[in-house]
Amino acid sequence: MPGQVAELGLAPGGQATPRAYSAIVVDAASGAVLHEEAADGLRYPASLTKMMTLYLLFDALDSGRVSLDSALQVSANAARQPPAKIGVKAGTPISVRQAVQALAVKSANDVAVAVAENLAGSESAFAAQMTAKARSLGMRRTRFVNASGLPDPRQVTTARDMAILARALKSRHAARARAFTARSFTYNGRTFEATNNLLGRVAGVDGIKTGYIRLSGYNLAASAGRGGKRVIAVVIGGESERARDSEVTALLERYL
Repeated sequence: MPGQVAELGLAPGGQATPRAYSAIVVDAASGAVLHEEAADGLRYPASLTKMMTLYLLFDALDSGRVSLDSALQVSANAARQPPAKIGVKAGTPISVRQAVQALAVKSANDVAVAVAENLAGSESAFAAQMTAKARSLGMRRTRFVNASGLPDPRQVTTARDMAILARALKSRHAARARAFTARSFTYNGRTFEATNNLLGRVAGVDGIKTGYIRLSGYNLAASAGRGGKRVIAVVIGGESERARDSEVTALLERYL
């Protein structure tokens, strides 16, 4: 652990600041920073984590390791994860297609763990792959220890790093990232609504991911395009869901 902490530029035992506010807006094409506020402060990603879970799943799809119709086995460990979840049952497989939808739309923790276990054998092994991918993308201050974003003080990031990840998702996995535009999906006869309230409400918004745990506050990484311009806006540590949505909307309106 001390070595991992030092790698992140932290003192041993250093942790993110709970519920602290950070924000950044970047040009999606160039990566140029248009706005930032405490963008390098260590924060808790919550379910923004699932952007990386999906990134690695999209990598597996692109490499042919899995297909959208591939079956993912669901362990008892995956099935017993706390909400948000879609209620997958241990021993009942789900398809990769369903997993993508569940993660992008519902932010399902049970599915995140199932993906991790199927791709890497264990969630901890998958988290190591997530952190390695983060480094390769230039995310210098992010460490993943789980695939869902459920509370763990060791799992840290920054608004800047989340913007890097969001931009990479939209550029390197553009077609697959359309999953983030869906406003609902149906699994086992039940319809789940998207957690991203800006879809269909703010012009040009086509993703990406929300997050909330008590340690983090209300998080959102949003992508929006208008008139040939596209930006990524990230807010971490919003005081409420409504406040977070209002802050991201204001940033999008200002920089689009």
